[in-house]
Amino acid sequence: MKTLIISPTYNEVKNIQSLVEQIFKLDPSYHLLIIDDNSPDGTAGKVKELKSDFDNLYLEERPNKAGLGTAYKFGFNWALKNGYDAVVQMDADLSHDPNDVPRLISQLKHHDLIIGSRYVQGVSVVNWPIRRLILSYGANIYSSFITGMPINDGTGGFKAWSSSILQKIELKKVKSQGYSFQIEMNFRAWRLGARIKEEPIIFVDRTIGQSKMSKTIMYEAIWMVWRLRIWKIFGWI
Repeated sequence: MKTLIISPTYNEVKNIQSLVEQIFKLDPSYHLLIIDDNSPDGTAGKVKELKSDFDNLYLEERPNKAGLGTAYKFGFNWALKNGYDAVVQMDADLSHDPNDVPRLISQLKHHDLIIGSRYVQGVSVVNWPIRRLILSYGANIYSSFITGMPINDGTGGFKAWSSSILQKIELKKVKSQGYSFQIEMNFRAWRLGARIKEEPIIFVDRTIGQSKMSKTIMYEAIWMVWRLRIWKIFGWI
């Protein structure tokens, strides 16, 4: 399968070279798209340097920090426009292990969406304080209960998509960001009858740089699940 890996960045200059090198060490035929939101730390400049060594490395620069959801929507549309069969989304901070990418992609032979799941086999999270772990685990239980989705890790951001299901999702209608974006995309795929599988991963919290998590992102996720439930009840999605 022609495969594109998408990784949005904002101030990831300390991690980006390692990510790029690890991805292409796995398989030089992979294509990697970095979507940078004008990082003040020079992330885009570092990617431009790396492009001379990796033919399948692409960079798209956006003028301002516009959010994770819009970055992924941009990347998904870019992938569909350029004829990719499989699309992987992953963080640039190496909390998602690049070595798991081939395993997620291989599952697309029989599924439409593969979720790299932290909670499908117990709890597989490293370096998180207990408060954040409880918050994340509780958010996933809450999300599953309210929406009815049979997914253990609805907020995870490490996924492999078949282009066929992305083509069916009306990306222009997806407005949410952060955790909420992950939940909404899963919900839309589920409602379309997508074959979804959770593949266990070990999530290692970032050791370099700062988390992009904010209260705004959390509050958006709390309200989004109710919005999805209402859409479901009235058959709007």
